[in-house]
Amino acid sequence: MSTRWTEQHVPDQRGRVAVVTGANTGLGLETARVLAARGATVVLAVRDPAKGRAAAARAGGDARVQELDLTSLESVRAAAAALREAHPRIDLLVNNAGVMYTPRSTTRDGFELQLGTNHLGHFALTGLLLDRLLPVPGSRVVTVSSVGHRIRAAIRFDDLQGERSYCRVGAYGQSKLANLMFTYELQRRLAAHGTTTVAVAAHPGASSTELARNAPAAVRFAADRLAPLLTQPAAAGALPTLRAATDPAVLGGQYYGPDGPGEVRGHPVVVTSSPQSYDLGLQQRLWTVSEELTGVRFPV
Repeated sequence: MSTRWTEQHVPDQRGRVAVVTGANTGLGLETARVLAARGATVVLAVRDPAKGRAAAARAGGDARVQELDLTSLESVRAAAAALREAHPRIDLLVNNAGVMYTPRSTTRDGFELQLGTNHLGHFALTGLLLDRLLPVPGSRVVTVSSVGHRIRAAIRFDDLQGERSYCRVGAYGQSKLANLMFTYELQRRLAAHGTTTVAVAAHPGASSTELARNAPAAVRFAADRLAPLLTQPAAAGALPTLRAATDPAVLGGQYYGPDGPGEVRGHPVVVTSSPQSYDLGLQQRLWTVSEELTGVRFPV
């Protein structure tokens, strides 16, 4: 297969059920659109059902909507219960939704917003749905990270919720680093369980989406003017996720991103994440803390 992988390489998805979080716009919508076009039943798991229904109409095919607010564990549990009832099997879970560079605020459960939305909400959702994926041959959990996992990023276990000191860039980096550590630890557990389910990560490079709307004004100003040079359309940004989700050659624990300089733009290939993301001890510690905070235990 050519390394210049495009959406035309996505194989037939008929008979597969895919759940995509944050699919009402941007990368999530593009991911849902391509999966639906290839025949998958796609569930757009979104906070606003009305926007979700409009997005489902744009995605086409067999696209459905499930209300999901990742800032509320109550909503995550309700959404997981509804998905479990509607779908005895799930082939693909794409943890795509996210927030970026928000001023400090908290979720309904008191978690720092970026960590709570980007990591803890998805951690809980995955744990509550995983037994629907485990029996399905070739099922996958794809979690979307970011090049931001390298920027001022660390898992600050002594101040995880940013209560003593808060930096919106560092908090975003922490949440995206957590996405990778979660993926790598989940894959280790899946492999030990003997299932064909795999965990894979992806990042979109610099894509033109609404994600940066909370960035400081100076950053937004520069980004607006440099966007044609530094970013790619959402459809291109979704390609690493789509490859991680559908390429038959994908292996558990891989990380996909653009092949251009700095992984900003380009076609999706296997890339490497930061050295600290591979730290086994940190991965396991984060997993334990995430279980304690969410109250969710995994079947692996």
